Amino acid sequence: MGGRLSLAEPLQGGDRRALAKAITLIESTRADHREQADALLTALMPATGGALRLGISGVPGVGKSTFIEALGVFLLERGHRVAVLTIDPSSSVSGGAILGDKTRMEKLSMDTRAFIRPSPSGGTLGGVAEKTREALLLCEAAGFDVVIVETVGVGQSETAVAGMTDLYLLLQLPNAGDDLQAIKKGVMELADLVVINKADLDQAAAMRAQAQITSALRLLPTHAHATQRVMKVSALKSDGIEPVWAALTALRTEREASGAWGARRREQSLAWMWERIQSGLKQAFMAHPGVHAQLDITTAAVREGRTPASTAARQLLAAFQAGSVA
Repeated sequence: MGGRLSLAEPLQGGDRRALAKAITLIESTRADHREQADALLTALMPATGGALRLGISGVPGVGKSTFIEALGVFLLERGHRVAVLTIDPSSSVSGGAILGDKTRMEKLSMDTRAFIRPSPSGGTLGGVAEKTREALLLCEAAGFDVVIVETVGVGQSETAVAGMTDLYLLLQLPNAGDDLQAIKKGVMELADLVVINKADLDQAAAMRAQAQITSALRLLPTHAHATQRVMKVSALKSDGIEPVWAALTALRTEREASGAWGARRREQSLAWMWERIQSGLKQAFMAHPGVHAQLDITTAAVREGRTPASTAARQLLAAFQAGSVA
């Protein structure tokens, strides 16, 4: 374990290789690696918490990687250090990440002040990697003051990424069903900033989308009294990036002053703890000998309509609890 803790010093010194090794450690499913990862994270906790945690999502094709690279380069030029955690769909064969964002963020990946880590979603809810929260803490301990979490933008990934970041930015297209985009109430409620990318392709469509989404936001309780938070950019031309960063910085200042920033982080930490407890309990439940002995028969009875699902659940839980007490 001491060998793994030796990663702490070079990691805190900004060594990207040590950071990569530490993330590999926390992604491991081996029990001994889990213990080592817990010890490393505990040792590094005092060095975490200083970064802006920014979630970015949007439908495939909206230009997330192009936008993130443009924003990242902009921030590097202004003295920031930027880490990007990209959540790729998992390969059904190898379980590894298959999109390879480093190939799509060439400028950013070549800069020593930046760090990009593609991670497989692993089939977790919303396509957000199970260990992304821990990787985020490691990036903060390594001195990155802006950590971006990019999701695949499919299913419930928006909810998952909003639950682990300080600010959530939703990318939209200017001419891809603006009316439908504007009424995605659940997604819009989560978004702190909506950015219409590729605005240079059709200025009229971008302006129309901006007006429609702005109107939709005003109907939502979370945005009814908010300032304008729908912006247009051309990430490919790096046009409009500075106003977006200014808007994000203003939101941070506003929420830090009100106490909402710290309150959100505390709630996220507690939610993360309970999520891990639930996941651990499910794993223990599935591995339990008493449950395993009954599982196939019980699930077959539910599937065939012979046993109510609620009854089956109570039977399996009783088997689990009996074995646990014993």
